[in-house]
Amino acid sequence: MDLLFSSGGSKAGRPGAADGQDLIKEGSTASFRADVIEASMKAVVLVDFWAPWCGPCKQLGPALEKVVREAKGAARLVKINVDANQQLAAQLRVQSVPMVYAFKGGRPVDAFTGALPESELRAFLSALTGPLAPDLGEIVAEARTLLNQGDADNAIALFQQVLEAEAEHPAALAGLLRCLIAMGENAEAGEILAGLSPELTRNSEIAAVATALELARRAAEIGETEGLRQRVDANPDDHQARFDLALACFAANQPEAAIDALLELFRRDRTWNDGAARAELIKLFEALGSGHPAVSSGRRRLSSLMFS
Repeated sequence: MDLLFSSGGSKAGRPGAADGQDLIKEGSTASFRADVIEASMKAVVLVDFWAPWCGPCKQLGPALEKVVREAKGAARLVKINVDANQQLAAQLRVQSVPMVYAFKGGRPVDAFTGALPESELRAFLSALTGPLAPDLGEIVAEARTLLNQGDADNAIALFQQVLEAEAEHPAALAGLLRCLIAMGENAEAGEILAGLSPELTRNSEIAAVATALELARRAAEIGETEGLRQRVDANPDDHQARFDLALACFAANQPEAAIDALLELFRRDRTWNDGAARAELIKLFEALGSGHPAVSSGRRRLSSLMFS
């Protein structure tokens, strides 16, 4: 180990490697001092010893990269191919791969072997760096999934968690507002929306929520879906009843049924009320957002009807 940690000798390495600006890089024996020893004076450096023929290495590598990026500069990752750097691997007593060393202050301070799950990688790294900041994008994605599944209560808790970390996170604000609309709290959603800065209200996701709130407010004046369904069943050509049913379904958090009603109205009479069915569908697609599972199929069905 003396060769690696001795203070004398040449500091061989790639130009600029010692400044440690790259979070993830391919390392070698020649660049080890700059990439690992010197860089670990500023941040924790994980050294991933791997091999091209190693299956678990292919699982561990992407997970390590993800966790290191989450650390926002508190950690770096250097990947060492043991086949191409056998002397270095031998000096660090790497007997199997994957093997990961953690360097801090110029010295190895911890290590593990095998492909650990992300949760254990985060725990390993946070023990060296302190708690890692949560991945806000992942939390928003999880919350959206819950909301699309109809679980607004748990979704709103996740959106609030993101907003505690970043008060003006546009996607989380939009998600929070969507949850309130889904829970029938239109007045509260409107108050929050009215208090946002002009810059935030111009954000496409929040603008879409404003459209959703407009639809919800209009739908609240229409009435229950059951009575409207009875009117449509009694007279399938009652276009106003079918149009109102679509709004009522949207207000009842039944977007698929709302889309179905408007598409059927468009199929029956696309010119009714100056093309109101198509115009309302476009608003509804905007309100739901492009990520909603009902939107892509709804757009395809509308295109099919338009060009049939």
